Parts: sequence; structure tokens; C-alpha cells
Amino acid sequence: MLVLTRRRGEKIRIGPDIEITLVDVRGDHSVRIGIDAPKDVIVMRTEIAEKLVEKAAAANAASARQENK
Repeated sequence: MLVLTRRRGEKIRIGPDIEITLVDVRGDHSVRIGIDAPKDVIVMRTEIAEKLVEKAAAANAASARQENK
């Protein structure tokens, strides 16, 4: 993992077309970031991605149970 220190308004570039901007710092623990990426790049919070994976796994398990009946 790469760990960087950034100040408000500073940016990080990932590849040629993804840019992350530190928008705001609130207190000691909360930051707001802005992500500029092409429309075909999916950007989501990790907890949302994990829930989607769990739902897909549950749906696959239910489908497999239905096929085995």
C-alpha cells in the first residue's frame, strides 16, 4: 500500500485518467475526497462493494439450491 500525505486541494493521479482531490479535512478523522474518472470506471465505497459481493453470493447459492431440487 502506498501512503501519501496531501493537503486540502492537492491531488493524486492514478494512471493517465483518474485524479483524486483532497476536498476537505474535518477534524482529525474525516476527509472528503473527489474522484475524477472516466464513466466506464466503477468507483464505490468498499462497504458497498462488499455488500454487492455478499448479495451475489447469496443469489448464486439460492440458484444452486433451486437447481439441485
